[in-house]
Amino acid sequence: MPISLPAGGRLAALALSLTVALGSAPAAADPASPFGPQAPQNPATAANGAATMHGDSASSGTTPHPGTGTSAIEYSRTALASACPTVVVGGDGYVITLCTSIFGQTPTVHLLDPVTGADLASLALPKGSLFGGVYAYLDNADRLVVVDGNNNLVRVGHRRTDSGWTLRTEQSTPLGDAVPAGDNIVGLTPDWQGRVWFATSGGVIGTVDTDTGAVRSISTGEGVQNSISTVPGRTAVATDHALYLLSAGPDGTPVVEWRAPYDRGPARKPGQLSWGTGTTPSFFGPGNGTEYVTIVDNAAPHGNLLVYRAAGGPDPICRIPVLTQYARSGTEDAVIASGRSVFVTNTYGYPYPALPEGAPASQPSSASFEGGLSRIDVNAEGTGCSVVWNSPVKSAALPRLSLADGKIYTVSVTGPTGSAGLNTFAQYHHSVIDPGTGAQLTSSFLGIGLVYNPLQMRGTAAADGTLYQGTETGVVRISKR
Repeated sequence: MPISLPAGGRLAALALSLTVALGSAPAAADPASPFGPQAPQNPATAANGAATMHGDSASSGTTPHPGTGTSAIEYSRTALASACPTVVVGGDGYVITLCTSIFGQTPTVHLLDPVTGADLASLALPKGSLFGGVYAYLDNADRLVVVDGNNNLVRVGHRRTDSGWTLRTEQSTPLGDAVPAGDNIVGLTPDWQGRVWFATSGGVIGTVDTDTGAVRSISTGEGVQNSISTVPGRTAVATDHALYLLSAGPDGTPVVEWRAPYDRGPARKPGQLSWGTGTTPSFFGPGNGTEYVTIVDNAAPHGNLLVYRAAGGPDPICRIPVLTQYARSGTEDAVIASGRSVFVTNTYGYPYPALPEGAPASQPSSASFEGGLSRIDVNAEGTGCSVVWNSPVKSAALPRLSLADGKIYTVSVTGPTGSAGLNTFAQYHHSVIDPGTGAQLTSSFLGIGLVYNPLQMRGTAAADGTLYQGTETGVVRISKR
């Protein structure tokens, strides 16, 4: 999901009173279907849960760490004058965030103190397009891997010196002609062999071996506006026309295993950043966490959840309308996908402060932001899906599911939610949701207006349960009181 003022991502907010809304014939939750397992640990990334914006290279939206639970919370805000879509946490506990400054729109890496949230060091990177370079990941040496505005894949490490903490580029690999002039990287993730996969907004999909510098790529001729995902032997990329399942050839060249066109709808919807799916593909499954891959299409009036067998082909095992508690719906958020369950948030009408260059006009031109959340389960036979519940939670952030405490965490919003309201008088809350029923368990007030607006970005949980939520102007640190 892209962000707004700076280099683009896709993010989140919160709601106070949450009751379970009965949608169209929801099915009963299956008590024999626990959430998980966690996606396989990618050997090229930091530990699952805090290695990427979406938690892991499978983009499951889950974490193995507990959150705050329903306890009273305390929170602090680190003001960075930047929107911060990617927040990750290394094995040493230090927090690394990739932000884009409000003034100058410069992508900047910040190192935050895990105890106080203080900004310990920063490193500005060469600037590219407004919505390029938002997705990054933390490698197995706690280095942030990102593509800069000069189309160099860089690894940024942090070190403590006699004069304090410092960030520096420890490796830089040029992508060369693989990224055409005027194009930019929007998706980035490693595979199990250590190659780094990338996708550009113009539809180039490639791999780079940072040991040898070898870059291999293909072109789909279709736009890409979301991140990409990997599990052992497979990479998933969603363009604005189709879902691609790929593998790597002997020399690293991407090979299309299958391509599944989807309903991209008649136009871009208000609350989405491109004409097509707004979701990063997510791998999940009840066996090893990789059996299925899913996206939400852009059909009108409601998007459909599409679930495919990763080892199958382009025919979905289910295609089911979601968020049907509203007259119209759509999503710009990556889903939570775990076990046999998928959770989808509604961003229809969400007013982003900026759009990617070249984004077509939406139809209609604007709409009210209703919010909403749905849970859909794949049946035990893997032959179909059903809606378990619909809830009216008004999430302004991408929610995250804790597999440790069995709760969903997000930031919800109340009050005026128009483009002016979200940044002035809207009230933001740390919300905890029961994934079994969709009921809101607790809601804790955080603040009002622009400084707390999470712009549909996803928060990250550290091993100690502290939550770090990127916002339009910095990072909010939330912990048990």
